[in-house]
Amino acid sequence: MKKATGGRRPKPKLKIRKGDEVQIIAGKDRSTRQRPRRGRVVSVDPETRRLTVEGINMRKKAVRESAKVRQAGIIDVPAPIDISNVMLVCPNCDAPTRVGYRVNSSGVKVRQCQKCSQDIDQ
Repeated sequence: MKKATGGRRPKPKLKIRKGDEVQIIAGKDRSTRQRPRRGRVVSVDPETRRLTVEGINMRKKAVRESAKVRQAGIIDVPAPIDISNVMLVCPNCDAPTRVGYRVNSSGVKVRQCQKCSQDIDQ
């Protein structure tokens, strides 16, 4: 017997959130040892498992002059990339790391760095 969800799928949980610093590990903007590519997450779409990182995966877009856009021309806009191509950077040890979870003393589930075992969520 199927579980009644009202025709909707539950929203998938992601370990990376808006405002986190991430490092690109795959794709055309991937990091190397000499040139780590990092950026702040602007938006996250859990349905498609894609996120937008500022300054990464820039695309050219032609815009007309309007009330919102005063200058017409070609502008750079960030395009979304798959969540599997990025890795969270721990704010404590400043290293790209996997994310684990633990329940703190007040009973709240928080994200934890797997390298330094410090809490990512403050």
